[in-house]
Amino acid sequence: MARADTLARARELDRPDLAYLVRFPAADGIRETDLTWAEIARDTAWITERLRGHGLAAGQRAVLTASGFEGFWCHAMIGALRGLRVTYGIAEAMGWDHRRTSVFHRELRPHAVIGLSAETLEGLSGATDIGEMFRPMPVVLARPAAVSVLHAVGVPACVLSPLGPALAMECPARSGAHVNAAEWRVGDQDGELFVAAGEQRTSPLPRTPLGIPGRVIVGRCICGSEDPRVLFTEADQSLSSRS
Repeated sequence: MARADTLARARELDRPDLAYLVRFPAADGIRETDLTWAEIARDTAWITERLRGHGLAAGQRAVLTASGFEGFWCHAMIGALRGLRVTYGIAEAMGWDHRRTSVFHRELRPHAVIGLSAETLEGLSGATDIGEMFRPMPVVLARPAAVSVLHAVGVPACVLSPLGPALAMECPARSGAHVNAAEWRVGDQDGELFVAAGEQRTSPLPRTPLGIPGRVIVGRCICGSEDPRVLFTEADQSLSSRS
């Protein structure tokens, strides 16, 4: 049977609703929640609009740095890049794979880097000037610990960070990292963040303290979004870079 025929037959098969079992660190230890294919589709649509707001468009190129256990948001991010027809290369977010990020940067000449970690920056800094490397790049979406390093060398990076099973992504206004209000409830208590499943989320998740210092602001952003925005504090920099 030809490969095309095999794929066509496979598409006719029933597919379970469950796509991932997401495990994430919370204030009281590791927690779990389900992630369905329908939820991934909605997450992909939301990320697509966020990336479009950063100016990503067909014909551009991007480098995505993520770890295997982050498939719960990485899958949706890849779907968004494909939907926008942005060519991408993937590197591990751990420091030992920083050379792959460097190679993609040199060979792809990317318009954007997404998910840049402090560990990757630490590896790169031994061989290159990270300011010179990333200042010319139009879009830099980095983890909180990496953002502080990049800002120190004049790179106007925006925050992108897992927030438990959710994803927080800053817009070009740089006034906090947006979280999809249709899917998640986020807030803060006693200076630390919590997350819970929103009304559209079919996978239940009660209010879960994350043990991450930060605060949430609400109201319309300059970009026009009504999604809540997360401001991570300095105390959270190292933790968020590992999330």
